[in-house]
Order: sequence, then structure tokens, then C-alpha cells
Amino acid sequence: MAEYNSLEKIRLQKLEELRAEGIEAYPTRATRTHTSQQAIAEFESDETKEVKATLAGRIRSMRAGGKLTFVHIEDGDGKVQLFLRVNELNERLEFFNKLFDLGDFVEASGVMFRTKSGEVTLHVHDFKLLAKSVTPLPADKDVTLDDGTVVRHASLDNPELRARQRYADLAVNPEVRETFRKRAKVVKSLRDFLDNKGFLEVETPILQPLYGGAAARPFVTHHNELEQDMYLRISFELYLKRLLVGNLEKVYEIGRDFRNEGVSFKHNPEFTQLEFYWAYADYLQVMELTEQMVAYTAEQVTGSTKVKYGEHELEFKPPWKRIEMREGILQTSGIDINEHKTAEDLLKAIKQKQPKASPDAKATRGKLIDFLVSEFLEPTLIQPTFLYNYPRDISPLAKSIPGDPLTVERFEGYVAGFELCNAFTELNDPLDQEQRFIEMGRDYEAGDEDQHPLDEDYLRAMRYGMPPNGGFGMGVDRLTMILTNKHSIREVLLFPALRKEE
Repeated sequence: MAEYNSLEKIRLQKLEELRAEGIEAYPTRATRTHTSQQAIAEFESDETKEVKATLAGRIRSMRAGGKLTFVHIEDGDGKVQLFLRVNELNERLEFFNKLFDLGDFVEASGVMFRTKSGEVTLHVHDFKLLAKSVTPLPADKDVTLDDGTVVRHASLDNPELRARQRYADLAVNPEVRETFRKRAKVVKSLRDFLDNKGFLEVETPILQPLYGGAAARPFVTHHNELEQDMYLRISFELYLKRLLVGNLEKVYEIGRDFRNEGVSFKHNPEFTQLEFYWAYADYLQVMELTEQMVAYTAEQVTGSTKVKYGEHELEFKPPWKRIEMREGILQTSGIDINEHKTAEDLLKAIKQKQPKASPDAKATRGKLIDFLVSEFLEPTLIQPTFLYNYPRDISPLAKSIPGDPLTVERFEGYVAGFELCNAFTELNDPLDQEQRFIEMGRDYEAGDEDQHPLDEDYLRAMRYGMPPNGGFGMGVDRLTMILTNKHSIREVLLFPALRKEE
């Protein structure tokens, strides 16, 4: 049973008074004829014409003063003012002022007009309650002006409360609703772009008997009927590439991935991913498609390829800057990774050149290179940039550069100092792939999240013959952060992962 506070008890008392008057506080139906903006637009199209309307929405402000009451209600389209006067409503105006509260959903019927201050308003002839708000929205409060008028209003800016109670955040902050409308537009734009390029959207299993396709720790569950453990997917990759074997040449999926990892401004255990795979393409072709796709999405969502993000103005118009990983690391850390072919040698060089750095002494050469990227190079990559040619031992699903077995054809796209996307020329040699799985099992410690389990069914699919192809993955949440100028992934997830509330 809920424990009600003093404000809630007052509203529950009002609820009893409403019901004592025979008024249903939660009626089954509403009879709205216009949204707020439809009614305003119809009135403004010809102000000599009488516009009758029945509007509905949540009370966001109330200003009661004797024989007149001004109210703003908000619906999905925006706000509109209501004008209630004793002349039309008689004792019902006092009833409204006494028993209706901020947060209540109401329906009001009347005629649209323009007030002396110029605001298009509904002159209310009738009203009814649609849903009584028992719990005040988190920031509801009353302010008494110098003339004695009581003004009630609401806003919410506590970030912890906003994330925990997104329903309240959406209710009182219209800019938050706009963020999630833009998020939907991001997904639609990505989908439209790929559809127009001839890609086929598909769906692959979320519950998988074996996880793979990324470097991450999975969530584990149990299937009672099959009597086996299952994993929430960490990537779509291995299933999507199986489809290339079946002659579906251009496939993509937009959906949820799950990684049992920490939470940060750019990480959430459950997130939305876009992956596509393109037969007969390589990472250079994928690079070109990526910059086109992101530029298209930016323009669809914001109206321009130039996007404001914090203090930076980002330009997504192709071509993006390209930096070879070896050169980027050399410029930012002073270390030439090509001169250090083993992990031991590279670790020694890091300690000599960058004595304040603290890499893992047990790391493989590839993970040490990744450390150099994250510590020294990544923070410098503000404008959209492709960083390409990665170490083989942290890229087990990518094809080696001809003549250089230690380096693979892989790129990552960086924006605003963090990774946005990741892509390969995909490995399609089943014997090479099997050997890499075996090497990872040997070289990585048990439980290392970078270790890919050997997937025999995937190898079997490869043995049937997989065409050469380019693959791509991108976090949709991170792209949405950039295009909405939000600096935490929490701000673009309706219900982010949070610690249990005490």
C-alpha cells in the first residue's frame, strides 16, 4: 500500500468531494475536437469566423482572481490558454478553483478568441475532469504575486529525478519530449537512407545460445524448456553475416543490444545499435557510405550538416577527415607502434615515452595500442574523423591488410572526442577465422570480455562460402546525443539503467 504525504492526502480529499458530487474523476471517454495547435491555427486563419472547439490536456498553470480564472493546459502539440468566467460558469467556477489542481487532465469546450494581450485563448463554456492527479508533479508550486494573485506553475531540472521518473520529466519539460521526437527521427532517417540504398531490414535473435560479434560481457539467462543457458545478444554481427551466405547481399538491423558493463556518460547496458553488412564491399566503400548516411541523418533531424555540440560546431558534410592509426598515435603520444612488434616491447616504450600513463602490464599488443588511442588520440578527434587500420588481435572478425598480418582493414568513426561507429572489411576465410578464435582462447585470460567464444555454427556457415563484404556498427544513442546536443546517454534514453532506488 502506498503511503501518502500531506499534499497527496489533500488531493485525495478533493477526489472524495468530487465523487460526493456525483462527478466521475476518471471518465471512460473524452470528446476532444481539436488539438491545441489545430484550434489556434484554425482561429488565426480567419479571425472573423467563430471557431468552436473542445480541447483536452494537462493543467500546467492556474491564475485565479475572483470572477476570472486563467489556465494553461498542455497536450501533445503544445499549450493553450483557457479563460473561465463566472458569467458563463456561475458557481462552477468556484468549484473548478477549489477542486482542480496542477497536473489534472481536463476537457474544455468553448469559443476561440484573442485576449487584449494578444494570446489566442479558449473562452470556456463548459468543462469536465478527465483524470485527477493524486500525486503533484515533482516541481509543482504556487507563487503569490504582489497583488495577491496566486500563480501555479511547474518545472523539473533535478537530473537524478528526471532519469528515474521520466514520465514526470516528459510531463513538465516540453524540450524533453522534443528530444525523443528527434530520436525517433534519427532512427527513421537511418532506415530511410539504407532502404533507399537497397538494403533489406531484418530481425535476428535477441536470445542466443552463444554470444559474439563484439568485445563485451553478456547477460546470462536460462531457458527452462530447453534446459540451457541463453545470452542476451551483444551484437547482431554473426547472425547478419550468416544471411550473406544465403545470398541476401545487403542487410541491416536496428535494435537493442545488451552488454553487462559499467554505466557512463556514453554507456548504458541496454542500447540501440545499427549494423549493416554489404556483400562485395570493403571498409573504404563502407567509409564513404557512413559519412553520407550520417550527414543525411543530421540534415533530416537538424536541418543542416552543421551541428552545435557543446562548444563545438561539427561539420558532417563529406568527406570526413581520415587518420591512419599508426600516424595518429605517433603524433599524439610520440610512439611508433610499427617499431614495437611485441606487447613487451610496446609496454616498455609506453613507460619510457609516457611515464605518467598506466597501461595494464598483462595486456596484449593490440590492447596496448587501444590504450594509446583512448589516452592520447581519441580526445583530439573532435570533428568527424575516421581512424583506420587496427591491430589484428583486437579485431578477430576483420580481414588483414595484404602483406601485413598484424593489421586489419578496420575503421572507427570519432566525433566530439568519442567513438561513434566501427567497421571492417569482414573476414570470410573460415580457416583463418577458426584459427583466430583459437588464438583468442589461448591469449586471453578466462573471463576477459574481449575474448570471443568459438562459434562452430558460424564457422559452418562460413565454410559454405561467404562473399567478401564490409560490415558496420553504430550506437544510435550516441548519434542522438550529438544531434540533440546532449552530453549524457541518459538524456536520450527514455528509461536508462539506474541503481535500485533506496
